[in-house]
Amino acid sequence: MPQIPKDVRGARFTGWGTALGRRTVTNDDLAATMDTNDAWIRERTGIHRRHIGGTNAELSVESAGRAIAMAGIDPASIDALVLATTTPDRAVPATSATVQNALGLRCGAFDVNAACSGFVYALVNAHGLVAMGAERVLLIGTDILSRITDWTDRNTAVLFADGSGAAVLEAGPGQLLGWDLDADGSAEDILYCDHGGFIQMDGKEVFRRAVRIMVDSAQKSMAHAGVKAEDIALIVPHQANIRIISAACERLEVPMERAAMVIHETGNTSSASIPLALFDAVDAGRVKQGDLVLMVGFGAGMTAASAIIEWGGR
Repeated sequence: MPQIPKDVRGARFTGWGTALGRRTVTNDDLAATMDTNDAWIRERTGIHRRHIGGTNAELSVESAGRAIAMAGIDPASIDALVLATTTPDRAVPATSATVQNALGLRCGAFDVNAACSGFVYALVNAHGLVAMGAERVLLIGTDILSRITDWTDRNTAVLFADGSGAAVLEAGPGQLLGWDLDADGSAEDILYCDHGGFIQMDGKEVFRRAVRIMVDSAQKSMAHAGVKAEDIALIVPHQANIRIISAACERLEVPMERAAMVIHETGNTSSASIPLALFDAVDAGRVKQGDLVLMVGFGAGMTAASAIIEWGGR
């Protein structure tokens, strides 16, 4: 991907918020209905519990409302809404239009579907809108994976859940230093969901490819930003599986203690995964002004995406 021009107008996060599914489902809850157990799930995935329930629009409005409140802005001043999701409430219209109306926005709104890479795809799009003159963009990542999960299949039911993360991106000191977007359509059959069906996944092949494409994308973003692994204060990986995250961090030479982790509490929430982990780390005081943050994910498609931001902007 091209490097960011030095004179391009930048943007930074000024508010953020999150939301989770209405009902908590523990590993023991799943063990009561299928052949699995808490120890097996924790060892293989890192997940202790997950949250399900609510519509895409409901969780999006909840997380976005919190982001707007933190930013302290009039919703009518937002110039665009970008919603990353692979589980819209309807085929038509885009769920972003429903969210736009519920929040009282007066702007264009569109969905981005890049599966679990979606939030970073949307982040790059949002920066492009700011570079072209937008002052404020509302960025949301939401998925309701419980809707397309077969809750009798222990290979997938233990993984997926519902959640949302949102941020207000405002023109100002630029924070995006490097980015990479990628896709390999030849791998779509290893992770997919047909209309009216459930998620189908070849777990071993997904694992094999996921680590490679996450590392490749992250290295490209670091090269574009002109930084090295030791410069990264926090890595925010897609919360898919603890073993994938650990393997990717090892290959990138980023210690696991520098990784943002919420998978134990949220499970895999696809487009919501990275913002949930990022804002949890920020709220916990793990990110300070000027820190370099690497967001990196992979998803069905197979897609891959990464971005490096300087927290607070330059």
